[in-house]
Amino acid sequence: MVCNKRQRVAELLLDVEVQLRRLNYWQVTAPSIEALSSGLPFSCDTLTFPQWLQFIFLRKIHNLIECSAPLPTACAITPYAKEYFKRTDDGIQTLLVHLNEIDTLLTDL
Repeated sequence: MVCNKRQRVAELLLDVEVQLRRLNYWQVTAPSIEALSSGLPFSCDTLTFPQWLQFIFLRKIHNLIECSAPLPTACAITPYAKEYFKRTDDGIQTLLVHLNEIDTLLTDL
């Protein structure tokens, strides 16, 4: 089950990347080291939510999977994503579905 969970999370990370690219939220250039070093949740003071997804969350979870390290046991990205995109009608529904599935898989109930 753990292997299947890791594999599914890895697939979903790729799906999130695809959606960020499709929606034109993917960036080629990383933000500054200072911006990436914020201590606030979602780096809300220095990064946009899509930047946080790309440069912090996706990288961190990919690294955990590659190193066979334990995955987080709690995840609640979807509520923040809904709040961030609430004024947007960019077809973000698929992205929200992927994030919700990640939340569900990573949260031990």
